[in-house]
Amino acid sequence: MGYTRDMLRFIFFLLVAFSPLLGVPSVVPGVEVFFKKKQDESLRGKRIGIITNHTGVDRSLHSTIQLFLDHPDLQVTALFGPEHGIAGEAHAEESVVHSKWAHLPVYSLHGATRRPTQQMLKEIDVLIYDIQCVGARSYTYPSTLFYAMEEAAKRGIEVIVLDRPNPINGVTIDGPMLDERFRSFIGYVNVPYCHGMTVGELARYFNAEYSVGCKLTVIPMEGWKRTMSYRDTGLPWIPPSPYIPEEDTPFFYPATGILGQLRILNIGIGYTLPFKIAGAPWIDAKKFADTLNSQKLPGVCFLPFHFKPFYGLYKGQNCQGVLIRVLDPLKYRPLSVQYLILGILKSLYPKQFKERLAETKEKEFFHKANGTDEIFRILAEEKYPAWKLIEYQKDEREAFRQKRKAYLLSDYD
Repeated sequence: MGYTRDMLRFIFFLLVAFSPLLGVPSVVPGVEVFFKKKQDESLRGKRIGIITNHTGVDRSLHSTIQLFLDHPDLQVTALFGPEHGIAGEAHAEESVVHSKWAHLPVYSLHGATRRPTQQMLKEIDVLIYDIQCVGARSYTYPSTLFYAMEEAAKRGIEVIVLDRPNPINGVTIDGPMLDERFRSFIGYVNVPYCHGMTVGELARYFNAEYSVGCKLTVIPMEGWKRTMSYRDTGLPWIPPSPYIPEEDTPFFYPATGILGQLRILNIGIGYTLPFKIAGAPWIDAKKFADTLNSQKLPGVCFLPFHFKPFYGLYKGQNCQGVLIRVLDPLKYRPLSVQYLILGILKSLYPKQFKERLAETKEKEFFHKANGTDEIFRILAEEKYPAWKLIEYQKDEREAFRQKRKAYLLSDYD
């Protein structure tokens, strides 16, 4: 017997509705827990500001903004938008202006100012933060939170973080620590580039380790465990920025995003696979992939790949390179992938590498993203830099792994 379209829709509805009974995890985000546990009762009579964007939704895709606005006993007086804007439409580093949401002012924290000012906060008693991040230090959303926490602490304003998953997982720790000399909006806290913490845990770490002293409350999720990547959560994925379109893209953003600043390889920006590929017109795809795979980096493999960028670096040129595939999310180390690609690239193509590195105009941004200038030094000076880059600050990462335990939420164990 054939199935009609309505029957198929009904079957799909049943699968979604009963997915928890079928063993599919259903993580409850902090915003739902907040209302479920009647935490909203503590905010009655207080003036509320919300730092959020289009990723601030519950499991049914109701926006955090609307959930607060529709509450009869809560008074929202202002909204704050991070990089990419409150609706997520702006491109990376694009300045966003103030706007309106219904009758409310929307203050941009990625425009003329990146910190909420006295004027913005004058009618705020409590700040709510609800934004999905990608689990990498250079992503600016946590920096926006940290700036807000510092300004809130100065004025006795409470901050409540509605927690969301680290989409990579809560286990992976990889990449350099942050050298204070390179502290910036794309690296504000001394943690590894991939830190394995949720934004709520990062807020706890920041509040104590940097002696901010903000009155901070973190509302944990229900059902999230540290070994989960985003795909395991059962939550709908909403791209937090234009080049993070899919739920697995956070695995790749820290694997190629920094090397993209050197303008040596196209990393899928300008093609359909942002951050998932790396290539150039002068590369032999099979040779490049075979050499990378021969290094036996755990949890990952490299497939030969041919592509022609629609725009950006090497626009319209036939490129060869690799497509990165994650085999085991808990063994996969994104920064190690990035440094292996750079090291092998230098070994196989020293002439092109040297020429491109000399032409690089974004060295300072590369340093800030890495959190140190030592990566560039090793890359430029060492003949075979790959494993020196991968092992750089191994002991410091282990020390961080121990330190962070004080700030991890036991709900996720």
